[in-house]
Amino acid sequence: MKKRKKKFETDAVRTQIERSQYLEHSSPVYLTSSFVFEDAEDMRASFAEEKDRNIYSRYANPNSTEFIEKVCRMEGAEAGFAFASGMAAVFSTFASLLNSGDHILAARNIFGSTHSLFTQFFPKWQITHSYFRIDDLEGIEEMITPKTRILYAESPTNPGVDLVDLEQLGRIAKKHDLIFIVDNCFATPYLQQPIRFGADLVIHSGTKLMDGQGRVLAGITVGRADLVDRIYRFSRITGPTLSPFNAWILSKSLETLALRVDRHCSNALEVARYLEGHEKINWVKYPFLPSHPQYDLARKQMKAGGCVVAFEVKGGLEAGRAFFDGIELLSLSANLGDSRSIVTHPASTTHSKLTDEERLESGITPGMVRISVGLEHVEDIVADIAQSLERIS
Repeated sequence: MKKRKKKFETDAVRTQIERSQYLEHSSPVYLTSSFVFEDAEDMRASFAEEKDRNIYSRYANPNSTEFIEKVCRMEGAEAGFAFASGMAAVFSTFASLLNSGDHILAARNIFGSTHSLFTQFFPKWQITHSYFRIDDLEGIEEMITPKTRILYAESPTNPGVDLVDLEQLGRIAKKHDLIFIVDNCFATPYLQQPIRFGADLVIHSGTKLMDGQGRVLAGITVGRADLVDRIYRFSRITGPTLSPFNAWILSKSLETLALRVDRHCSNALEVARYLEGHEKINWVKYPFLPSHPQYDLARKQMKAGGCVVAFEVKGGLEAGRAFFDGIELLSLSANLGDSRSIVTHPASTTHSKLTDEERLESGITPGMVRISVGLEHVEDIVADIAQSLERIS
């Protein structure tokens, strides 16, 4: 009899490491730096990788193993490795797969710290990059060089919630034998699984919706086993590993990911609808708003629109500042994916290291506001936004 495949929510709750002799119902925290061996031969065989077992928590730990297994099942991935932060995941993934002289072809609309990694640090190792426009994928192939190794994109993008056609990028990557990597942080594996569209690797900042309550830093990369093995071998030496405690927190958080993200999405859509009709707003972007320029693509790639709404207040930078100063309930922070709604000004925070020209090329205007819509009652979220907008003359 064919074994029935479990649903997303069931895997999120029921994927656990093997119980100990105490038969605990909930996985314990394994706060240990190292593990012991039965004898000299057991230790030798373990270090020779003849045995699949825990040796040292920089390599693997039962808590990180459980977290990784959950995300792999959610994304449809073969293997994964967990990191101390999202940017540790980004850096380690690229650094393990690239050699001096290699080239990255990336979407122009990427996170500010990833841009800084490409522009400030990779040049030291003669690793170069080029940016393609996400609204002009037809021109990508002309930008591929003999040294291009990786095709990289975020979708939805940070902070403008623009979308990239993942299926088209997957075809291009396969045609040119490139490693296709997608940052899936905004969508989570609940809303979108890039591997279905041809991605080789998927990166997440677990700090965001995976944790969902603003408690811990984390990152994870999952995908093809052969590529993850290279990432693992780099990372076990360089040491960006996720802590057991944070892995335990995240694994428990994933049990409620679907429930939380459903509420985030319904609240965000309602906030976007309110903003779209407001006289003091120039424009609003949300993937599942019919006015979004890539609405049809969003419906194809995603289950729902996510938690982030981007918009521009009329009056530019000064009006944007007035809006921020008028906020009473929502948090002024640079994080996102929290249970609490958060307001961010990308031009002066998350993307401040970009030049004015680079920000505009990424669709970030001086008056752009990013709201990570939380789990409060939506009427209270909208009321706080409304009263702040009223203060703008």
